[in-house]
Amino acid sequence: PVLFHALGIFFATFTYALAATFWVDRAGESGVPTLSAIGAVVLLFVSLLAFGLLMRRLGDLQITNTLRFIGDQGREVIRQTIVAGGARAAAVAGTATADPVVQKLRHQGPPRYVQAYDIPGLVALARRAGGVIDVEAAVGDMVLDGSVMLRVLGGTGGLQDAELLRAVRLGSDRTFEQDPKYPLRLLVDIAIKALSPAINDPTTAVQALDQIEDLLRRLARRPLDIGRVADGEGALRLTFPSPNWGDYLSLAFDEIRIFGATSVLLGLEELLAGDARGEEVRRYLAHIDAAIERSTFDEQDRHAARQEDPQGLGLAR
Repeated sequence: PVLFHALGIFFATFTYALAATFWVDRAGESGVPTLSAIGAVVLLFVSLLAFGLLMRRLGDLQITNTLRFIGDQGREVIRQTIVAGGARAAAVAGTATADPVVQKLRHQGPPRYVQAYDIPGLVALARRAGGVIDVEAAVGDMVLDGSVMLRVLGGTGGLQDAELLRAVRLGSDRTFEQDPKYPLRLLVDIAIKALSPAINDPTTAVQALDQIEDLLRRLARRPLDIGRVADGEGALRLTFPSPNWGDYLSLAFDEIRIFGATSVLLGLEELLAGDARGEEVRRYLAHIDAAIERSTFDEQDRHAARQEDPQGLGLAR
């Protein structure tokens, strides 16, 4: 918006100056109207302010600021989605339904991403139908023409497709809303590019891993099974796919794997000591160690790859 408003102000200043020049001396007067001159000067100062703001925003495109922005979005979506969802799902943990499918909703049209669920709306629809809505498409999934988006299990069914469609927001791009995987996906992409031989930017990779570690630490102690929602009476009304701890670990490290992941995982292992998730982290560390052992590295490089070094290389602990 800053870019478009700045361009609009520049265009308005230029257009006003040309219009004022065109109208000057139309009645044979020898001077320039004072108000016209003052108006042009005011617009010039506004343009200068808009230009300064535009330059500041362009500075925000530096990779450090971009990584911080993505991390902030991830922390916010964890707070809104995981924390709130954990409290909401606690009452129905472990419950299941074997009711028959009475209705299906399929996507019709061009490919679209699932951006968010209207969870209260879906719960209300399921309660009205007397059944359970099982959402097939996770937030962040792309749905294609004919893809099943959700099913209604049990109850009377009969819900209008338009009502169900309004409760699942689709769009042409993934968004951060309700999707903790998306900021991790972006950070991993940046880290992979930074570590690639074509770019070779370990500083950026380390900064991306710092943000990844912070997000994983926030996820590590949260209840991640948030995909089961009950109504006000405690009856299960909505299920939808939600990633588990192993999914987050794989997303964060499978594509980075060596030289960087180890330091983050050691911190998580210490944070989760005595927890089942800590055991999963230890198994992942053993997997990385085996990959290092099978690599073409010499013994010195293998030793370096196994060191805990939060700065990438240079401060091994």
